[in-house]
Amino acid sequence: MLADLGLGDGSNLGTADGRIALDSSVRKTRQGHYCISTTDFFFPLVDSPYLQGRIGAANVLSDLYSEGVEHCDFVLMLLAACRDMPEDQRTICTKEMVRGFRDACDEAETAITGGQTVLNPWPIIGGVATSVVAEGEYVPSDGAKLGHVVVLTKPLGTQIAVNVQQWKHQNNRLWKECLEKKVADDTRAEDMMHAAVCSMGRLNRNGGRLMVKYGASAGTDVTGFGIIGHAQNLADNQVAEVGIELHTLPCIAGTPAVNDSVFDFRLTVGYSAETSGGLMICLPEENAEAFCKELEKLDGYPSWIIGRVIESKERKACIVDDFKVLEV
Repeated sequence: MLADLGLGDGSNLGTADGRIALDSSVRKTRQGHYCISTTDFFFPLVDSPYLQGRIGAANVLSDLYSEGVEHCDFVLMLLAACRDMPEDQRTICTKEMVRGFRDACDEAETAITGGQTVLNPWPIIGGVATSVVAEGEYVPSDGAKLGHVVVLTKPLGTQIAVNVQQWKHQNNRLWKECLEKKVADDTRAEDMMHAAVCSMGRLNRNGGRLMVKYGASAGTDVTGFGIIGHAQNLADNQVAEVGIELHTLPCIAGTPAVNDSVFDFRLTVGYSAETSGGLMICLPEENAEAFCKELEKLDGYPSWIIGRVIESKERKACIVDDFKVLEV
């Protein structure tokens, strides 16, 4: 809808100079700085309301980090308490969501300065994150350069891991098919879900803070459109006539087998939705390995070179025919 209004693809907002910022609103202030802000919210996807709150905050903050912003100045919280829960359960659930959200914001060294609370059939949490930066303190999302490589900072497959866990709890047909085809059992389902929760709850802050240092030319985060959807959004946004070619898909171990044998989430064609996914960053090839090493030192988790910025007058994103699936 927003695309019809000239405001991007629905996830994007205009910048001060008329171009499109992929994940955040970027506006030049009267004082000559840049105000970068974004909003998002998160519906129940995990059993723990605390983790829901933490993932909700990580999801909101990620849009700032994908612009190469290191510090978030403040956050407004958006909270929907579940009107359909008994009052005692609603109180506990709401408090735990807020605690998880606050703990993630504390880790990000930012302050929650206000917000809005409503009643809703589902418990939902999210917010508005804002940062004010000077020229050179962020990475505009439209500067990808020919020959730069593409780095991904979190694995794919969160949607599959969460669904397998739900199938297991429900003991439904799809779970029985997982068992019959030996692509998942109780242990593998728990391992996949643990990896997904650790990934979704981890802030992208360190990846964002290293973007300027290592000369990133553009970036976005990988969420609901899947990796190829976000790669295409990024390619569409570029000033230069370039596209993005992906040759490697790092996935949570076990998720490709579920995708191929039980239910097609379109993981290996790049359209499986992710929640609080990693940053997808265009970097000079000579800097990419050092970026990945420093980020792993800071976060304790690997990143991967997954593709390259190529010449493309149509600004297309694609996955090469002989792509590699990397289980991690």
